[in-house]
Amino acid sequence: VVMALAACSPAKDKNNTLTDQEVKDGWKLLFDGQTTDGWHLYNKGKVPSAWIVVNGELYCKPDGKLAHGDLVSDSTYQNFDLQFEWKLIKYGNSGVFIDVQEDTAIRTAWASGPEYQLLDVSNPDYSTLDKRSGCLFGFFPQLNAAETKPAGEWNQSRIVQKDGKVEFYLNGVETLKEDFTSAAWADTVANSHFSKFPEFGKHTKGEIGLQDWSKGVSFRNVKIKEL
Repeated sequence: VVMALAACSPAKDKNNTLTDQEVKDGWKLLFDGQTTDGWHLYNKGKVPSAWIVVNGELYCKPDGKLAHGDLVSDSTYQNFDLQFEWKLIKYGNSGVFIDVQEDTAIRTAWASGPEYQLLDVSNPDYSTLDKRSGCLFGFFPQLNAAETKPAGEWNQSRIVQKDGKVEFYLNGVETLKEDFTSAAWADTVANSHFSKFPEFGKHTKGEIGLQDWSKGVSFRNVKIKEL
């Protein structure tokens, strides 16, 4: 009887957990699957917001009843391997920022932190090559063609930064390679519309940010390993 009961028990949800080997290798969860611990609204601190936890997902509710804003990590990171899964509703739009500088003189996270773009394939902006998922938003098209899964399906993403050298991956495909310490990058920023933001792209250490576009984005299995 005991064996039969055990066989009928539901499988343990492995999302938002680390294996023993991952722990030994230095991975840490940035989202525990139950709370928003470790995160706060940019320039607003730990206040109730549209970022809530639903069914093990860090979800940004697309309504106006709660405070909206980009969610940023309590800790700062410099050299790291960041991995996460995400999904969007139809027409959805969001992003993940790195090297965010939190300062009341900087009104929004994207004014300092370069963005790993997240975009649903049905969004009109998807036709713009430097706005597709896995791109460094507003700068470069995908280094290698990578498909975004349909709305409601989970995508896997990875951002690696080491000594200012950055790599993006989408569903296992490398989509960006850039050096934030190079003169070429500084020139690229200077000749872009981001040039009006004096702190943009000039840092190789900062907070990690999740963008709120009121488009129903969800995250899970967010983990980081400092290099």
